[in-house]
Amino acid sequence: MERIVMKFGGAALASTEHIQDVAKKVIAEKESGFDIVVVTTAMRGTSKELAKMACNLSDNASKRELDALLSTSSQLSSALVAIALQEEGYDAVSLTGWQAGIQTDVVYGNARIDVIEAIRIEEYLTQGKIVVVAGEQGIGNSRNITTLGKGGAETTALAIAAALEAERVDIYTNVDGVYTADPSQIAGAQKVKEISYDEMLELSNLGSQILHPRAVEIAKKFQIPVIIRSSEKDTEGTLLKEEVEMEKNLIVRGVAYESDVIRLTVGYDAYSNASLADMFTILAENRINVDIIVQAIIDGLKPTVSFTILKEEFADALRVLEDSKVSLGFSFADFEIGLAKVSIIGSGMASNPGVAARMFDRLRREDIPVKMVSTSEIKVSVVVPQDEMIRAATALHDEFNLEQALYI
Repeated sequence: MERIVMKFGGAALASTEHIQDVAKKVIAEKESGFDIVVVTTAMRGTSKELAKMACNLSDNASKRELDALLSTSSQLSSALVAIALQEEGYDAVSLTGWQAGIQTDVVYGNARIDVIEAIRIEEYLTQGKIVVVAGEQGIGNSRNITTLGKGGAETTALAIAAALEAERVDIYTNVDGVYTADPSQIAGAQKVKEISYDEMLELSNLGSQILHPRAVEIAKKFQIPVIIRSSEKDTEGTLLKEEVEMEKNLIVRGVAYESDVIRLTVGYDAYSNASLADMFTILAENRINVDIIVQAIIDGLKPTVSFTILKEEFADALRVLEDSKVSLGFSFADFEIGLAKVSIIGSGMASNPGVAARMFDRLRREDIPVKMVSTSEIKVSVVVPQDEMIRAATALHDEFNLEQALYI
């Protein structure tokens, strides 16, 4: 029997009434002849309440205990979904991450899945049970509970699908698909019927909150079809797959943006003191994600390297740089806040020169300064003042005629 994995986010698990609706969606797929694995995230607000309780008790709670505590939030929702299914007359069982065989590294709060030993899930599916797995968690080599951090539930869903060779993964969220831009901010944004793994990966890395990059990477690696759909509306979603139909020959298929970007600039007395490899190795070892990188070597001026990071990693980045200042050999570090990143994405860009020039020209005509630029085969990103972010995104959405996409 073919298998599908269904992942439900916090909005779909906000109350017992919502959980009953989840059960109905799961039952409909079960009645269609599929073996079902459900992956749940935390019920809305529960993780924050648990974290608040921990803070009331201690300003320095250990990461191990915080993971043990926060893992219970998705366990709560998985058990409630199983109970709702049982009440409807279906055989269901809930599993924690470790019971489901999800093995991770030991980075508390942001663990990565090493392997899923899905023997127990397989046994329950063979018995005809609906298996409900608590997402966002696993167990490390030291047999301690770990949590997977942002995007943990959808990453869990895709990893389970890969282990089970599932037919597809359905991601139920508070939006009804992937749009050419955020429809709550950009007038005329259109839902896309299909999107490629590469395009979705760029969107996810560039600020889209729909699907975490880790989940997209697994989907691409194992060629797992993913449907992103609404948990509230019974509408057609967006299909994520390898090859997509190019509607209306659009070169650019989406605009994404991300606020609270910080530019860090590190300067050296001489080029011989600079080692980009050493600097970015140290930042990577401390799990600090660096995005756009620009090096400047100009005769008569001290060499510099600038890079962008997100606001939440700023304090850690400064600490790491300060602790490593002697070994890295730089003479000063400076930063600029109040920035945002705006990007255009489209697989058609690889074979159509001039897209970047068109983007820069439109921003120039809008009098929006561009502070940094990064490109790949299918995207161009610019750093602009944060108070110009939405205006820049709106202008680019208009420039590339995305309001006329009408995919669905």
